[in-house]
Amino acid sequence: MSRKFTRFMILLVAVALVFGMVGSVAPAKARAVKVGLSFSDFATERWKNEEVLMRALLEEKGYEVISQEANHDVVMQNNQIENMVAQGVEAIIVVAEDGDAITTAVDAAAAEGVLVIAYDRLIKTTSIAAYVSFNNVEVGRQQALGVMTAVDIEGGEWTAENPLKLVKLGGSPTDNNAILFRQGQDEILQPYVDEGIIEVVADQWVDNWDANNALNIMENILTAQDNQIDAVVASNDGTALGALEALKAQDLAGIVPISGQDATAPGCNSIVKGELTVSILKDIRNLSPLAVDLTDQLLQGEEADLVEYTMAELTNDPEKEGSVMAYFLPVQQVNAENVYDLVVVSGFQSYEDVYRDIPEEELPPVPETEG
Repeated sequence: MSRKFTRFMILLVAVALVFGMVGSVAPAKARAVKVGLSFSDFATERWKNEEVLMRALLEEKGYEVISQEANHDVVMQNNQIENMVAQGVEAIIVVAEDGDAITTAVDAAAAEGVLVIAYDRLIKTTSIAAYVSFNNVEVGRQQALGVMTAVDIEGGEWTAENPLKLVKLGGSPTDNNAILFRQGQDEILQPYVDEGIIEVVADQWVDNWDANNALNIMENILTAQDNQIDAVVASNDGTALGALEALKAQDLAGIVPISGQDATAPGCNSIVKGELTVSILKDIRNLSPLAVDLTDQLLQGEEADLVEYTMAELTNDPEKEGSVMAYFLPVQQVNAENVYDLVVVSGFQSYEDVYRDIPEEELPPVPETEG
């Protein structure tokens, strides 16, 4: 065998070994897919809790999370979403400050191939990948039913000659949920209004769901009505507790029934104190995992369990066109009779928070899960 051939064979073996070694090297670890969380604010108690939960669930699935809150600033939220897209997110879960104004950034994000999930508040564009929330019309129904039960609207006291004087406190007018809550409330209330046994003496919306705004509004209403009101349908715990401050100043707290929503710790504490009449449990422990799992499914190209809804029915506006895919979770009414089991025993709120400042002799037993 010639030396030239031998050297050629050695060279071939060396090349083969080199390529074999290169081929055996493990590929570099892929970078984590980025997912954005965009929140309207953290002043509303629930949003920070949900941010923490969703961040943990996403990171558990291996995603890199970019999270921001806009402090009720529409322009800031649009800018933050644009910035997330620039940072390379492939999906964004959005709690919108303004379901109309945010469409500018959302449409642009969708055009870049980013999946946008509207979380609990509808974003009014068909470019969203999905909308996840609770049955918001049912929230309104349960609020009104809770207050109407408390005043015994069918009991005979209220007549056309002696109508119940009702105050309506809607949520933020920029939040589509506030419109849906009102739709559900009116399904229960309007027949009594038409019959003449309810007189709506005030109907106002509370900007940013702000408790101080609700306090000021209720103070003005009480002054205008010479404190002669019989019931209040407020649309969440924050606005209800603000209104209750005005009622307390006139010794009407616990006398005038009032509704809330979200089963917040302060709201449930107010219920056990006999002030807030009813709240609505929207269990975020179910909604946050739903949103995370849905985002993961869509990013993986998997089929998701969604139902198509028209924008007209989601906004209660017949002029709206198009449709989006959505999923809605059920809600539950919380009152003095069930707050212990539904909220405390279930672990939604802590025993200490719900029964804060309650006399020891009035305290129920600490649930075993809390012990």
